Amino acid sequence: MTTGNSLDAAPFPLAMAQEGERVRIFLLRGGKGLEMRLTSLGLNVGSELIISQRMGANLVVLRGDTRLALGAGMAQKIMVVRQ
Repeated sequence: MTTGNSLDAAPFPLAMAQEGERVRIFLLRGGKGLEMRLTSLGLNVGSELIISQRMGANLVVLRGDTRLALGAGMAQKIMVVRQ
């Protein structure tokens, strides 16, 4: 038997994360091209992100000292878990 809320460990799209939330990338659901693009930006599996700002469906995330703006489509393909 486990303790805690099992829903907190379930992966969900980054697009659903709330402003100020800290998450970790669990899975990249796009093809190889998207995976290479995200990895070149420093967004790889295991990376920790903070949702800095929501602008409708678009996000600004912090990865260390770097701020990145992500469109809704891309954010939907990045699966994360809460920290």
